[in-house]
Amino acid sequence: MVRPRRTEEPGVHTSVNAARRSACATGGFTFVELMIVMAIIAILISIAIPIYQRTITRAKESVLKNNLFTMRTVIDEFTYDKQKAPQTLQDLVSDGYLREVPMDPMTGSNDTWKIIQEDATNTVNQQQPGIYDVRSGSDKISLEGTPYSEW
Repeated sequence: MVRPRRTEEPGVHTSVNAARRSACATGGFTFVELMIVMAIIAILISIAIPIYQRTITRAKESVLKNNLFTMRTVIDEFTYDKQKAPQTLQDLVSDGYLREVPMDPMTGSNDTWKIIQEDATNTVNQQQPGIYDVRSGSDKISLEGTPYSEW
């Protein structure tokens, strides 16, 4: 003999079963709940993006300082070894002082370096004044407040 199926659990009131069924039937989030979550996510993103951008700028500034230090050191070594300053940055590469001209991280190119030429009266070889210093070709301002082109 087949027993009829009970819709109620033993010892549980009918109103509790009805509440369970209605909660299971909807089972999703309300619009207000979704809007609150979206607002919280938007606030977190608006806080995180400026911090992320500042971190990227600091990293680029660090790379710029390292590249400038390396190029200035190599220019001095070239000048000391050859008894004349390099005429172009490519001279440093062709004579084996650098593998390649480093990239200016602020401009994203290795062709934008500002080259400072020697004063002809103060050069090692007065017949051929060459590169004395290198600076960034960027027109932007650093996080310290100084232009990159003055570093």
